[in-house]
Amino acid sequence: MAGSHEYEYVEAGTVDVRDLPPLDPTTHKIMKDEFTTGFSLTVFYFILIFSIPVMNWFAPEFAFKKVWGGMTVTWFVTTIVMMVMAFVIAYVHTALYEKRLKKYEMSNK
Repeated sequence: MAGSHEYEYVEAGTVDVRDLPPLDPTTHKIMKDEFTTGFSLTVFYFILIFSIPVMNWFAPEFAFKKVWGGMTVTWFVTTIVMMVMAFVIAYVHTALYEKRLKKYEMSNK
Protein backbone atom coordinates (compact mmCIF):
# COMPACT_ATOMS: atom_id res chain seq x y z
CA MET A 1 0.00 0.00 0.00
CA ALA A 2 1.06 3.55 -0.60
CA GLY A 3 1.18 4.75 3.00
CA SER A 4 2.39 1.69 4.90
CA HIS A 5 6.08 1.03 5.44
CA GLU A 6 7.53 -2.10 6.96
CA TYR A 7 10.81 -0.39 7.64
CA GLU A 8 11.95 2.56 9.68
CA TYR A 9 11.64 5.70 7.58
CA VAL A 10 14.81 7.73 7.21
CA GLU A 11 14.42 11.21 5.82
CA ALA A 12 16.51 11.91 2.74
CA GLY A 13 19.47 14.16 3.21
CA THR A 14 23.10 14.55 2.34
CA VAL A 15 26.02 12.44 3.46
CA ASP A 16 29.43 13.87 4.13
CA VAL A 17 32.06 11.48 2.83
CA ARG A 18 34.31 12.33 5.76
CA ASP A 19 31.70 10.88 8.14
CA LEU A 20 31.74 7.46 6.48
CA PRO A 21 33.81 4.69 8.05
CA PRO A 22 36.85 3.57 6.03
CA LEU A 23 36.50 0.51 3.82
CA ASP A 24 37.96 -2.75 4.98
CA PRO A 25 41.23 -3.66 3.17
CA THR A 26 39.66 -6.33 0.95
CA THR A 27 36.86 -4.05 -0.26
CA HIS A 28 39.37 -1.23 -0.78
CA LYS A 29 41.55 -3.49 -2.94
CA ILE A 30 38.55 -4.73 -4.95
CA MET A 31 37.36 -1.16 -5.55
CA LYS A 32 40.85 -0.02 -6.57
CA ASP A 33 41.22 -2.94 -9.00
CA GLU A 34 37.71 -2.31 -10.34
CA PHE A 35 38.52 1.34 -10.96
CA THR A 36 41.72 0.41 -12.78
CA THR A 37 39.87 -2.09 -14.97
CA GLY A 38 37.03 0.31 -15.71
CA PHE A 39 39.38 3.19 -16.47
CA SER A 40 41.52 1.05 -18.78
CA LEU A 41 38.51 -0.23 -20.71
CA THR A 42 37.13 3.32 -20.95
CA VAL A 43 40.38 4.63 -22.40
CA PHE A 44 40.43 1.74 -24.89
CA TYR A 45 36.84 2.49 -26.00
CA PHE A 46 37.53 6.22 -26.35
CA ILE A 47 40.57 5.48 -28.50
CA LEU A 48 38.36 3.34 -30.73
CA ILE A 49 35.66 6.03 -30.92
CA PHE A 50 38.11 8.84 -31.67
CA SER A 51 39.85 6.75 -34.32
CA ILE A 52 36.74 7.12 -36.52
CA PRO A 53 37.05 10.87 -37.18
CA VAL A 54 40.82 10.42 -37.52
CA MET A 55 40.17 7.77 -40.17
CA ASN A 56 37.70 10.12 -41.90
CA TRP A 57 40.25 12.93 -41.95
CA PHE A 58 43.42 11.06 -42.90
CA ALA A 59 42.01 8.21 -45.04
CA PRO A 60 38.80 9.50 -46.64
CA GLU A 61 39.13 7.21 -49.67
CA PHE A 62 39.02 4.22 -47.32
CA ALA A 63 36.56 5.66 -44.77
CA PHE A 64 33.89 6.50 -47.33
CA LYS A 65 34.25 3.35 -49.41
CA LYS A 66 30.96 1.44 -49.72
CA VAL A 67 31.23 -2.01 -48.14
CA TRP A 68 27.87 -3.54 -47.32
CA GLY A 69 24.46 -2.55 -48.63
CA GLY A 70 25.69 0.93 -49.47
CA MET A 71 27.07 1.40 -45.95
CA THR A 72 30.43 3.13 -45.77
CA VAL A 73 33.36 1.81 -43.75
CA THR A 74 32.86 4.65 -41.27
CA TRP A 75 29.22 3.79 -40.67
CA PHE A 76 29.99 0.08 -40.48
CA VAL A 77 32.66 0.69 -37.84
CA THR A 78 30.45 3.17 -35.97
CA THR A 79 27.35 0.98 -35.86
CA ILE A 80 28.31 -2.68 -36.08
CA VAL A 81 31.90 -2.83 -34.84
CA MET A 82 31.44 -0.39 -31.96
CA MET A 83 28.31 -2.19 -30.75
CA VAL A 84 30.21 -5.48 -30.77
CA MET A 85 33.09 -3.79 -28.93
CA ALA A 86 30.68 -2.49 -26.28
CA PHE A 87 29.51 -6.06 -25.63
CA VAL A 88 33.10 -7.37 -25.62
CA ILE A 89 34.18 -4.67 -23.17
CA ALA A 90 31.19 -5.43 -20.92
CA TYR A 91 32.04 -9.15 -21.04
CA VAL A 92 35.73 -8.51 -20.22
CA HIS A 93 34.76 -6.19 -17.37
CA THR A 94 32.33 -8.72 -15.91
CA ALA A 95 34.72 -11.66 -16.33
CA LEU A 96 37.57 -9.80 -14.63
CA TYR A 97 35.27 -8.68 -11.80
CA GLU A 98 34.04 -12.22 -11.17
CA LYS A 99 37.60 -13.56 -11.28
CA ARG A 100 38.69 -10.88 -8.80
CA LEU A 101 35.82 -11.69 -6.44
CA LYS A 102 36.65 -15.41 -6.51
CA LYS A 103 40.27 -14.60 -5.72
CA TYR A 104 39.28 -12.51 -2.71
CA GLU A 105 36.69 -15.01 -1.51
CA MET A 106 39.35 -17.74 -1.55
CA SER A 107 41.84 -15.59 0.35
CA ASN A 108 39.25 -14.78 3.05
CA LYS A 109 38.43 -18.43 3.81
